[in-house]
Amino acid sequence: MSRPVAVLGGTGPEGFGLALRWAQAGETVIIGSRDAKRAQEAADRIKQRTAKANVSGLENPAACAASDLLVLTIPYEGHAALLKQLKPAIRPGSILIDTTVPLAASVGGRATRTLGIWQGSAAQETAELAPKGVAVVAAFQNVGSEILNADGPVDCDVIVCSDDSAAGGVVCGLAAKISGVRALDGGKLENARTLEQITALLIGFNIRHKGHSGIRITGLPATAYVSL
Repeated sequence: MSRPVAVLGGTGPEGFGLALRWAQAGETVIIGSRDAKRAQEAADRIKQRTAKANVSGLENPAACAASDLLVLTIPYEGHAALLKQLKPAIRPGSILIDTTVPLAASVGGRATRTLGIWQGSAAQETAELAPKGVAVVAAFQNVGSEILNADGPVDCDVIVCSDDSAAGGVVCGLAAKISGVRALDGGKLENARTLEQITALLIGFNIRHKGHSGIRITGLPATAYVSL
């Protein structure tokens, strides 16, 4: 039986897209939401698109209790509040993957710039708020929800940053299960601030050129990339 992946905020476009892709890859997926009914409805939609999908829906705290591999996919404005709420439910030794980008749009600004975060990045804020012993990993910021929810392979590399190399390796493997994705070790968690800023740049491209841009890192030896 595969290790379940709990996607917190999995009823939103990014979370749903990631859950869909992992379900298509044969992973056991739990969709977390503030509303258990909405979570189950999202799980049912994935089952309609993916034959034999092993996916279920739970409230966010129950999703945390059911898995030690968690993916945080919520807008930045709810970031700190949700982490504080879920802190008692997060299992010791869990891996917590943060996809959050602190876009200025969350406070009425432009989506093409990020907010200044005292800790340096949303992922570093997560590391400060998460229970002791939880490995925080930054990843998936630069993969757009439109691409994830569409059909066909995902034309984007996923850069993974963490202060825990073992947890980073797990997430690289999880990223590579998405068709078309290559994963790259992006170094320490502090580098997450760069990933978050790249997202704002990509949004600017999308607005100007009416596309769905991603990133590819070229020129590295084949051993640098994790892919299936």
